[in-house]
Amino acid sequence: MNTTHRPVLLAEAVTALISGLRIPSSETSQNLLLIDGTFGRGGHTQALLAKLPSHARMISFDKDLDAIAVAEKINDQRLRIVHESFAQMDQYAEPASVDGILLDLGISSPQVDEAHRGFSFRKDGPLDMRMNTEYGLTAAEWLEQASQEDITRVIKTYGEERFAFQIAKAIVAKREEGLSPKTTLQLSSLVASVVRTREIGQDPATRTFQALRIFINHELEDLELGLKAALNLLKPGARLAVISFHSLEDRIVKQFFQAHSKVEVPRGLPVRDRDLPQSALEIIGRIKPTEEEIRENPRARSAIMRVAEKRLGVNS
Repeated sequence: MNTTHRPVLLAEAVTALISGLRIPSSETSQNLLLIDGTFGRGGHTQALLAKLPSHARMISFDKDLDAIAVAEKINDQRLRIVHESFAQMDQYAEPASVDGILLDLGISSPQVDEAHRGFSFRKDGPLDMRMNTEYGLTAAEWLEQASQEDITRVIKTYGEERFAFQIAKAIVAKREEGLSPKTTLQLSSLVASVVRTREIGQDPATRTFQALRIFINHELEDLELGLKAALNLLKPGARLAVISFHSLEDRIVKQFFQAHSKVEVPRGLPVRDRDLPQSALEIIGRIKPTEEEIRENPRARSAIMRVAEKRLGVNS
């Protein structure tokens, strides 16, 4: 097993899901099903498996073939590995059949650390950035053909980069010279030449690389689809835990939880409390890494885990 990746909020995620389980008797424990939406390098999956009965089941998803290769080395009959986005999880389980779902939205350390994947602005490699290297355009291919307006929109929207226009203009200018960025360091150097100011300790290319990664992999679209699928799949009383790493992701999760944890009633409508329809979710909490975890794993510093429970009596 690859041990270079340290899962964030590991104990907290396991506790959040396991403490919400209503573990059946051994005779019916084969009906116990958990989903790990991103296998990564298996830290969360294996920690959850260690807490489950022998006849329980788990499905772990990942778009990354390298992650799938690691997952397939696990010898556990309870585990099913699916090379797919968690956005498609409702194709692999029945409605109201899942006892807990974890969505870890971060990228794994090997993806960042291995230069050939194209995620790192500190190591030179092909400008790829695809989680699933069997599908879609690479970041370099997209930059080669996208309009300046589209590049600006992506960098501004997904990177919240205030210099998006200047970066896009510089990329297109290089492209017109026949020098469109093909490697990570070519792009990061180009961005650094345009972005003159940045927060202390942050590389000028951070936001641009984040934006391209999110866009190339349809991460926010997958998150919205995955949240809807999870709500449909959870049994009443089961929990959903989502670990996000930047404000765009966390905003989507927060708004989804809030939207499904309250009931909107038109103002002035004469309705008694007992007549109100029931909301689908109860928000359990919001958890951040401890200072100790951040010291040991600096990549955890921006993580936020939100946990919600599907209310009893709600089937969809």
